[in-house]
Amino acid sequence: MFHEQVRIAIVGAGLSGLTLARVLQVHGIASTVFELEASPTARQQGGQLDIHHDTGQEALREAGLYDDFLALVHRGAEATRVLDPHNTLLHASHDDGAGQRPEVDRGQLRALLLDSLHDGTVRWGKKLLAVTPTGAGHTLHFADGSAVTADLVVGGDGAWSRLRPLLTAVKPAYTGISFVEGRIRQADEKHPACAAVVGRGALFALAPDHGILGHREHDGSLHLYLAVRAPESWLGTMDFSDASAVRTTLLARFSSWAPELRALVQHTDEDLIPRHIHALPTGHRWEHRAGVTLLGDAAHLMSPFAGEGANLAMFDGAALGLALVRHGDDVDAAVRAYEAAMFDRSEVAARKSEAGLALCFGADAPHGLVDVFEGRVAM
Repeated sequence: MFHEQVRIAIVGAGLSGLTLARVLQVHGIASTVFELEASPTARQQGGQLDIHHDTGQEALREAGLYDDFLALVHRGAEATRVLDPHNTLLHASHDDGAGQRPEVDRGQLRALLLDSLHDGTVRWGKKLLAVTPTGAGHTLHFADGSAVTADLVVGGDGAWSRLRPLLTAVKPAYTGISFVEGRIRQADEKHPACAAVVGRGALFALAPDHGILGHREHDGSLHLYLAVRAPESWLGTMDFSDASAVRTTLLARFSSWAPELRALVQHTDEDLIPRHIHALPTGHRWEHRAGVTLLGDAAHLMSPFAGEGANLAMFDGAALGLALVRHGDDVDAAVRAYEAAMFDRSEVAARKSEAGLALCFGADAPHGLVDVFEGRVAM
């Protein structure tokens, strides 16, 4: 078995782990990122992210990548439309360039972080099998037979983290909302009516227990999330190798909606993806354990209805990196300081996400969301 010693091992090459590695690198501290996927292009990285001025953008500043980030911003994408099921426009805002949440493609943002790291920082194709305590640190055992012992192991490995059980037995729970994710490519050319419904930025077409959420991506495609409040087993009743059948099932759920909105379902491309929306309990915390901690969704998975997930993930990475810089060789003090602040800010964000889910799919949808967007109610 090949075995090596590193000081800081980061599990997961998502936004949180890469931000941590980059901030450490800026300050001359080495780390190694271990990623399950075989390469940076092993899977599609998702759609647009709104990067908040006080979290995600701050993390990019600490990483020395803010100006490069600005070059990736999708101009005009902060525009927002809210519709009811009859295709009545209830709210519209335009992107005048003065907003504090510019949109960027997740894949491009991840590539920016990856390209900023020294060669060899990320080790691809490293499937984690087990973690065992070893002296003052932990040893990571991988499926390829290799092992790594680290003073600090950081889990940035997402919703179903393999490292979370070292700290807590709590698991994410189903929120009651299921998505079918899809795209309409070349929308302006092939389906201009659908493109007009979504507009230049984000779409919220909502009713109690149902929704069509979407946004226009930088390449002109429409990225859609067809949302239904349903039992967790519901997505499993559909055969996602048969996109036509899935569309038929979805159209039945949206049977009373306006034809212009049903067309968004009808014209999705073949590669439909089922998504259950899970979340950890709001305010979830764990007892500190020396030598291991978590970032992003591994630490505080929440629903996407406040747009906080990616932003907190990057902020976590930057915050832990800066704590390690400030505390020098006292790694445990750095982790304790990071966790105390992270628990507080993630609880606030999780409450906003809970409230956002209720606004999108509750009995008053979409009117409660309109009140928030138009400043009549605070979320």
